[in-house]
Amino acid sequence: MSGNQAVGAALFAALFERIGESRDLFLAGGVVAIIAMLLFPMPGWMLDFGLALSITFSVMILMTALFIEKPLQLSAFPTILLIATMLRLGLNLASTRLILGKGHEGPQAAGNVIAAFGEFLMGGETVIGLTIFAILVVINFVVITKGAGRIAEVAARFSLDAMPGKQMAIDADLSAGLIDEKDARARREEIEAESGFYGAMDGASKFVKGDAVAGLLITGINIIVGLIVGVAIYGVEFGEAFRTYTILTAGDGLVSQIPALIVSTAAGLLVSKGGMRGKTGAALGEQLGRYPQAFGMASGLTAIMAFMPGMPFLPFAAFAGATGYAAWTLSKRAQDREVQAAFEKAAAEEKAALEAEEPISETLSIDAVRVEIGYALLPIVKGENQEPRLDDQVKALRRQMALDYGFVLPSVRITDNLALQPNEYIVYVRETEAARGQARLDKLLVINPGGGVDGISGEPTEEPVFKLPALWIERSLRDEAGLRGLTVVDCGTIITTHLTEVVKDNISDLLSYTETQKLLSQVHSDTAKLVDDVVPNKMSMSAVQRVLQNLLGEGVSIRDIPTIMEGMAEASQMSGNLMMITEHVRARLARQISAQYMIDGSIPVVTLSPAWEEAFAANIIGTGDDRQLAMPPAALQAFITAIRDTYDRFAQQGQVPCLLTNPGVRPFVRSIIERIRPATVVLSQNEVHSRSRVRALGTIEGAPAPAETFLE
Repeated sequence: MSGNQAVGAALFAALFERIGESRDLFLAGGVVAIIAMLLFPMPGWMLDFGLALSITFSVMILMTALFIEKPLQLSAFPTILLIATMLRLGLNLASTRLILGKGHEGPQAAGNVIAAFGEFLMGGETVIGLTIFAILVVINFVVITKGAGRIAEVAARFSLDAMPGKQMAIDADLSAGLIDEKDARARREEIEAESGFYGAMDGASKFVKGDAVAGLLITGINIIVGLIVGVAIYGVEFGEAFRTYTILTAGDGLVSQIPALIVSTAAGLLVSKGGMRGKTGAALGEQLGRYPQAFGMASGLTAIMAFMPGMPFLPFAAFAGATGYAAWTLSKRAQDREVQAAFEKAAAEEKAALEAEEPISETLSIDAVRVEIGYALLPIVKGENQEPRLDDQVKALRRQMALDYGFVLPSVRITDNLALQPNEYIVYVRETEAARGQARLDKLLVINPGGGVDGISGEPTEEPVFKLPALWIERSLRDEAGLRGLTVVDCGTIITTHLTEVVKDNISDLLSYTETQKLLSQVHSDTAKLVDDVVPNKMSMSAVQRVLQNLLGEGVSIRDIPTIMEGMAEASQMSGNLMMITEHVRARLARQISAQYMIDGSIPVVTLSPAWEEAFAANIIGTGDDRQLAMPPAALQAFITAIRDTYDRFAQQGQVPCLLTNPGVRPFVRSIIERIRPATVVLSQNEVHSRSRVRALGTIEGAPAPAETFLE
């Protein structure tokens, strides 16, 4: 016997598992079965199963509505309501066929369920059955359904009206950084689902209303047509026919209206939850339990009624005691909650006081790049004027720096500083002031790249980035300035341009150890194997950082990390000198460097005279990794003068050539020139790609005689 039970349990488990896997087919089969009820006759035993299913389904819907925490957790309720209504109507039609077709056979003609409702619940009295049926219809149709429909209608209207405000609140939270894009998308979807749910509930409430009206019509048809069929066709006496058909009809109405009443109650509970959160029972208990005075007043009133003459003592006394006990218990819990809240408040204040003192670690931390602005420039950060937001321009700058130099600039912090002048700004690099300037929101800055600014009215000033003469003009003169060929820049562009130049001048210092690690492990994750071969087997991470800083310091992009790491791996086997390793890497980047400084298909260069090449080579002392330049001061001054004279002459001609040197002396020549002309590019012959054309514009002359080279 136990074996059969185990087999049966296994079969039921398999059946439910198959049903769960094919829910769509199961639902489609149920809808087809409902349609079949409308078209084909149904035997009494099958009708009993259908009525039992209807009652079970309605109770399950009611319990689900009680246990959900918010209405959207049962967003399919309008569809469920339609299916439940169609199921009841199909069963009504099937029972009508049996009542009219077999009602003359007795109360069992339409199945045992209808007979039980007709005999047991009605007590065999037709008047009682019809009265109960009418009361159920009134309760369902007039009270519950009408109220639930009105709530759904108002909720749908209010939900639609509130949607723009809710959308704006989500956008504001997203802009403020309180939520991310994923949370914003989820909240928008919830708002749309809520609006659609209440709109669907507004229409679905008409199902219940129509169901009640259909129940009344079906009941009237069954009684009248049943009497005609029973008396005229089957020859049943009128009294017997009236009693039989009325009992069957009232039983059918009751067995249909009770599930309808349950489902209507579930609909009312669902739409009336409103702003209530949590399960219905827990929410009601928590909210009613907030006021123990209410229970105390109810206890006193019921106690008075218990002692009134003619009133039954026991019921009122029992409820007086229950509500009094509830009032005492809830009052004690409220006191406990107040004490707990006081402790929590004190703990929160103590924690806030501790957090108010900024940790020492926060005080010592520094920003890689920070921009401080006066209060008059705040609208450009908040986006309260017609100009682009400053933080958006900074983001664009970071992207451009990544493309040009292959280096992800650390985040730039923008803060206000009331100690500054209203229109003043300062750029800091590692807590050191690197630049300062003025920018005005109400005016535009006009610059003439070719010289002075004439022919347009404005307030004379100096452009803060390149110190060129400029004018502050009214915004209305923008078009006129453009027609005159002048460069017009707004406030945000001034700050961003100044920030760009500061970053370029300090880019090597911004490549910290941590940024180097991120660059190699995250940005260039595809070269992980190559990096692992070099670091730390051949070079330390600090050494790699220094080589990359050397490249960035001369404006060479480090975007081609694979080639750079390959050059480091090759050079580290020959020398541990970082300067020599850098020179080897530059030679490996010859194609990139040549393309960077090519103008009109060729690289304009100025060469060192053989005398200067010899002078530099002769004054390099030491061997291997300890080589240094020991040129006398007089010779250094002569070289500096020659460089200045030559490049000033080419600058007057509008040309900016590169200085081409021997690979052995290039780093030493660069170390001198970067102090007098930092923007001058110094190339070695190894850095000129074999397919690049070189256009020689002149030679650096004026070298001292070889004998003078060694004079102190």
